[in-house]
Amino acid sequence: MLLNMSAASNRRVVVTGVGVVSPIGTSKESLWSALRSGRSGVGELRLIETQNLPTRYGAEVSDFTGHIDNFGPLDSERKKAIRKGLKVMCREIQMGVAAAQLAMCDAGLEPGGYDQDRTGIVYGSDYIMTLPEEFMEGVKNCLDAEGRFEFDRWAQEGLPKVTPLWLLKYLPNMPASHIAIYNEMRGPNNSITLREASANLAVAEAYSTISRGSADAIIAGATGTRVHSLRSIHVVMQEPIADGSEDPTKLSRPFDRNRTGLVLGEGAGAIMLEELETAKARGANILGEVVGYGSSTVTNRLGEPQTDVALKNVMEQALRTSGLSVDEIGHVHAHGLSTKQCDAAEAAAIQQTFAKRKTPVPVTAAKSYFGNLGAGSGIVEIIASLLALQHGELFPILNYEEADEACPINAAKGDSSPGSSFINVNVSPQGQAGAIAMRAFA
Repeated sequence: MLLNMSAASNRRVVVTGVGVVSPIGTSKESLWSALRSGRSGVGELRLIETQNLPTRYGAEVSDFTGHIDNFGPLDSERKKAIRKGLKVMCREIQMGVAAAQLAMCDAGLEPGGYDQDRTGIVYGSDYIMTLPEEFMEGVKNCLDAEGRFEFDRWAQEGLPKVTPLWLLKYLPNMPASHIAIYNEMRGPNNSITLREASANLAVAEAYSTISRGSADAIIAGATGTRVHSLRSIHVVMQEPIADGSEDPTKLSRPFDRNRTGLVLGEGAGAIMLEELETAKARGANILGEVVGYGSSTVTNRLGEPQTDVALKNVMEQALRTSGLSVDEIGHVHAHGLSTKQCDAAEAAAIQQTFAKRKTPVPVTAAKSYFGNLGAGSGIVEIIASLLALQHGELFPILNYEEADEACPINAAKGDSSPGSSFINVNVSPQGQAGAIAMRAFA
């Protein structure tokens, strides 16, 4: 499906703060330092057992423990509320809430400093999977003498052993709910659950909401994981996983001829979006401007994803809604999954979209540093590209050593310029793609 979108209204939407919880940093400073120095976040997995997985490696956020200190500077009232709420947040939700609070802090927004009725949240996530441990005691209580589970005992003997509020820990709308409650934001509130496309589409929704005048400020973000005792199994059954054990930091290698598959990761990010005049009125530091977006789902008659077509659609939509020409795009931040099929399809889409450009568009891919963070990937990638605009440097694709003729891209190198604008793209295995166009504020 290709959405028919027209250009937004004249209300301009700017980024005034960012928050990040990633395997290569939990601040914009540490994130940029890792990207600039070529430091990978991929290493041995410690959060999950790996003996039944085809890999021992992934990208975990080792700096995130779920402690209240991970949520940034907070006044005593919010600190107390968040600490109390931690028991009904799984790790994915905790990371999402933390990223949003960090973005608010970076934007200089405090309670009472914004119109509560015109400030909201749009958050993306994967469908959040329950940990098996939630049901362990209940299951044990329903085993017979031979250790076999007896289904007819579950209602009376098993279910009472499950924590009554367990579901709240895993509902995908809970990141947005928690953030709204802790910060008394009563404006538009929405949750997007479209896997890897979720982050871009959350930003697009927030941008559209502010543009049409339904809000003045919105936190847009996403959280996700592929490092999970059940989720990881789902991923390895459905998608190619990078193999090799000599050096885990070399496993994620988007568009490289020798790539073997994706790397499991986890993370979250958030950006504070504000209507330009609202941001100016409070003297906010403006980091960039959202100018366009795209959304497209394409499958064939058998339901198989047409990744190249979906990605081409969203990039063309982002160009159209932003009013930018192909020559005005400074770089493309690719999905860069590091699988043979997806990378080739994406490279074809980029080549077709920018065929009339005077010079090849530079392409980068932050997944080369931290693997696939699920729904969290896109927003961390947006933040990375915003930082590139701020610093005037475009970080290279890590581990891109040998070009692949099946992926004819202009891979960013250490001396590449980010330009003054970019398009970020992501796509799910089901063929749902999303794109965001941003530019340096002027």
